[in-house]
Amino acid sequence: MRIALAQIISGVDPAANLAVLADHTHRAADAGASLVVFPEATMCRFGVPLAEVAEPFNGRWADAVRAIAADAQITVVAGMFCPADDDDRRVTNTLLATGPGVAARYDKIHLYDAFGFAESRTVAPGHRPTVITVDGVTVGLSTCYDIRFPELYVELANRGAELITVSASWGPGPGKLAQWNLLARARALDTAGFVAAVDQGYPGDEVAAAGPTGVGGSLLASPLGEEVLVAGPEAALLLADVDPEQVRAARAQLGVLANRAGRPQPDKAESPR
Repeated sequence: MRIALAQIISGVDPAANLAVLADHTHRAADAGASLVVFPEATMCRFGVPLAEVAEPFNGRWADAVRAIAADAQITVVAGMFCPADDDDRRVTNTLLATGPGVAARYDKIHLYDAFGFAESRTVAPGHRPTVITVDGVTVGLSTCYDIRFPELYVELANRGAELITVSASWGPGPGKLAQWNLLARARALDTAGFVAAVDQGYPGDEVAAAGPTGVGGSLLASPLGEEVLVAGPEAALLLADVDPEQVRAARAQLGVLANRAGRPQPDKAESPR
């Protein structure tokens, strides 16, 4: 399956961001991709009052994304904000997944109350891990700070995920880009699966100071934790082919999922660690 990592730089206008999404979606489809992954906060960047831009999951912005995906015949995963059902002051940090045979939602479980930022003040947490199927490949969904919690990725892998996406607005700071890269590769090793980590590009110092936006560095990590491809700080559209057979081979070799569950490997022969 060919996938596209759309490292964009969102602004504060959802309509303008939608136009960027449409352009990247059609470019990805024209390049033969079956899945295009956008960052967290594709709808609108952080640093502005989110409750003022949030829309229902079946609202105009989301419906426009669905129409774009249907027209391009490709699955789109993109970050948006929806009003929280139980709190009119907060929103959900939501991934919309839509495309041929795909209609799913993931609300970010782990909120970014770290590095001096308190996402939980304005965002209500989700509770349900989510997987979708694209071209016969099981894909798990995750968002930004989730990447620091390996148990979520193991759960997604146990639900069959061979590829896990991470849509992020990874805040800048000392060592943060290196952490982002390391964590994506570590989660690939935890699951012996592919990890497609898609960040916002770096918007410049002034915008970055307003809140967690992005540092770039989007990457695809292999089931053995290798960098398949990696972006710089600027906006980019990256393409790569994901082979589920590599996942099956890595899981047979590493055994991390079976061993974690206390099940012995079928092949008892010793192999290098």
